[in-house]
Amino acid sequence: VQLQASGGGLVQAGGSLRLTCAASGRTFGGYGWFRQAPGKEREFVAAFRVMGSRRYYTDSVKGRFTVSRDNAKNTVYLEMNSLNLEDTAVYYCAAGNPITSSVSTTEGYTYWGQGTQVTVSS
Repeated sequence: VQLQASGGGLVQAGGSLRLTCAASGRTFGGYGWFRQAPGKEREFVAAFRVMGSRRYYTDSVKGRFTVSRDNAKNTVYLEMNSLNLEDTAVYYCAAGNPITSSVSTTEGYTYWGQGTQVTVSS
């Protein structure tokens, strides 16, 4: 199983980026995006469970970020709009079989991508 994250980069505040996570090997019950800023713990950003239409977001990204999946390509996306300085972090995609109570926790996922850097400048 491999998760390949890409799409990070340097963007000005207010700009947009789309992160891509290509999953190979198998499909999973849920996919998530997490991020880790320097000196901080890894935190939940967005996720969804395959069996269901609900999307989960941390409060700080609601209305700005959108998580989606292309089933045919087994690829997960994180569309990020209205980026601000606080969004600067390494972003990780994750896959696993989280239950509802663990969908926003690192413990809910088994496989992790290598991370992609997102830097927002003023």
